[in-house]
Amino acid sequence: MKNILLIATGGTIASAEDGNGLSPSLTGEQLAEAVPEIASLAHIGILQLMNIDSTNMRPRDWLRISSAIVDAYDAYDGFVVLHGTDTMAYTAAALSYLIQDSPKPIVLTGSQKPMCDSFTDAKLNLYQSLLYATDERSRDVVIVFNGAVIAGTRGRKQRTMSFNAFKSVNYPSIAYVRNDRIIRSGDALARAQGLAASNLAPTTTPRFFTTLDERVFVLKLTPGIDPSIFGLLESNYDAVILETFGIGGIPEYEGATSGSPSFRQAIFDWVDSGRTAVVTTQVPEEGLDLGVYEVGRAYADHPGILKGDDMTTEALVAKTMWARGQSSDPDEIKRLFYRPVNFDRLPPL
Repeated sequence: MKNILLIATGGTIASAEDGNGLSPSLTGEQLAEAVPEIASLAHIGILQLMNIDSTNMRPRDWLRISSAIVDAYDAYDGFVVLHGTDTMAYTAAALSYLIQDSPKPIVLTGSQKPMCDSFTDAKLNLYQSLLYATDERSRDVVIVFNGAVIAGTRGRKQRTMSFNAFKSVNYPSIAYVRNDRIIRSGDALARAQGLAASNLAPTTTPRFFTTLDERVFVLKLTPGIDPSIFGLLESNYDAVILETFGIGGIPEYEGATSGSPSFRQAIFDWVDSGRTAVVTTQVPEEGLDLGVYEVGRAYADHPGILKGDDMTTEALVAKTMWARGQSSDPDEIKRLFYRPVNFDRLPPL
């Protein structure tokens, strides 16, 4: 049997009621004991890295999880990270950039109800995650939840209560777990088969990264928002992820006070000062195209403005933090940002 490291970080799956609401209290050992069937799948090591509500998960914690995986990488065949659902998509994306091209699977899972709940989904999610992590063709960072296997850069929490909480956004789920079978699809299957056929899977060398620029802000446009907000952000942030209207609409009006810049001037000044602006859409599906409307076309080719295409905001936050963590040079940031990682960007036609 394979050796799998179970990394416990807290979340709903580890929570219990203490009179003040649910809070993480169960250990990784207790969670593993609650699903004795996993002992038949692998030799399981357990690391209690933290025990927090994922609302409190921060980029420094992503680095702690990544570092724990790197430290144990040679000793284990795969990794399962137990995580709260609220920020799981951010952590999955961050790990996709911090640990790239991993021939060993790194699986994130959790639950909508605590392990101790009579009607929990935690047991099946944990079992299916271990099952996926032990499969010969599994690799890279994924979310396994309610039978769906989602690339780490494509996940989003779509529902707050239902068991099918996560959705793969603008990209198919790369596999499904049905009973004890893993059914792979599309590019993920071709990739797995191609690697296996060329004997690349066991020998692919992962790339590890240890730095992030946490100074990234998500700004969602709302009707009437004043462009002077960019000036307020300058002292605390190096990059802005701008969630535009529709397919890429950015207002043309100037600020309310005398001398306030227009959005165009505020954004151009932002990137011309060496900061990064990533333009995306607040619409969940189908992505961005700045070339369609006049209110977006002016930004399509301005140096320093990066286009999020159909990536999730969660992945854009993590990738921007990673790219800026590697370099402050705008050209290098652009190169890193547009390089596809773990299915985060569709290849050009």
